[in-house]
Amino acid sequence: MNPRLGFLALALTLLTRAAAVKAAVEAGAAQNPRADFVSIEDAVPGIIVEMRYAGFHNFTGRPVTGYDAPKCLLTRQAARALASVEADAKKRSLTLKVYDCYRPQKAVDDFIAWAKRLKDRTMKAEFYPHVAKKDLFRDGYIAARSAHSRGSTMDLTLVPLPIPKEAAYREGEKLHPCTAPVGRRFADNSIDMGTGFDCFDPLAHTDNPAVGPRALANRRLLRSLMARHGFKNLPEEWWHYTLVREPFPRRYFDFDVR
Repeated sequence: MNPRLGFLALALTLLTRAAAVKAAVEAGAAQNPRADFVSIEDAVPGIIVEMRYAGFHNFTGRPVTGYDAPKCLLTRQAARALASVEADAKKRSLTLKVYDCYRPQKAVDDFIAWAKRLKDRTMKAEFYPHVAKKDLFRDGYIAARSAHSRGSTMDLTLVPLPIPKEAAYREGEKLHPCTAPVGRRFADNSIDMGTGFDCFDPLAHTDNPAVGPRALANRRLLRSLMARHGFKNLPEEWWHYTLVREPFPRRYFDFDVR
């Protein structure tokens, strides 16, 4: 056999095997996407996890489909970057608190179904006091797809150290508008961000000056810390950040949080 032909045959065989291995790995990842995710408490010791959609203190007023445990799951890349943010925050005597992380598509579908039930306004007084429920789709507060389902997006805030005590939310308790000044809305132990988390209102837009200079400065501090380590903010939500170089920019996962 011509030595050159033999070399080409060997190279083709190796390339074919490499392609087969790559395809198998990709197939395995698709079958078990959790292998690419970690619990943020394992990656960032000391971070506060307050997964709102696993409980009753959220705009639906109940645990959301797909949240079987109050765990924050993120891609390994996002978790590593968030660990760097936490290290920076601690230099300022602050720590991070996450409200939501990876969100299965079934949870997004649950949001859509909830939004269509116009008579269910159980949590309106807190989360959308000035917006009609029928306008939530039109105004972009509810959508059919969420960056959270790609695994590198999180909702979070900054909490001072030492961590102040926070009263636990009790199902059915009196609600206070998320747009009310600090001290008159839910007593979150976050630094003042001008509104509560998941506030469906223009006041929640990151650069809205109507929240006052202190809250605006706090929002910009969070954005600066996050941007320094590769995250971008959603301008309509001061709490919402996505890893710029996310590993799954076009995939939407649907495994349960557990």
